[in-house]
Amino acid sequence: MTNKVLVVDDEKLIVKGIKFSLEQDGMEVTAAYDGKEAYELAMQNDYDIILLDVMLPDIDGFRVTRRIRQEGITTPVLYLTARDDTQDKVMGLTVGGDDYVTKPFSLEEVVARIRAIL
Repeated sequence: MTNKVLVVDDEKLIVKGIKFSLEQDGMEVTAAYDGKEAYELAMQNDYDIILLDVMLPDIDGFRVTRRIRQEGITTPVLYLTARDDTQDKVMGLTVGGDDYVTKPFSLEEVVARIRAIL
């Protein structure tokens, strides 16, 4: 069974790198580049995990998570973000995130965390 992953980041090079790495690992990857698109895709599709940047141009990742949780979506959320303050990490986990990786990160670490969550 192939794991379905939604990768959300406004930096297209980051999305491209993550997408390539996850596809090489046998996962099916959908990309989104803003919070609105991420929310809509999460509402319309069943993903096994969502990789979500916090700082998005329209709706931030915390609000996306809060909104999908309010809709009853329990898909695990792994934040990928440059925001590394403890307060941000606590906020992300409090609104329903499952893990938090700060940029810069290694793709190997991201894949390992995805496997651990799944």
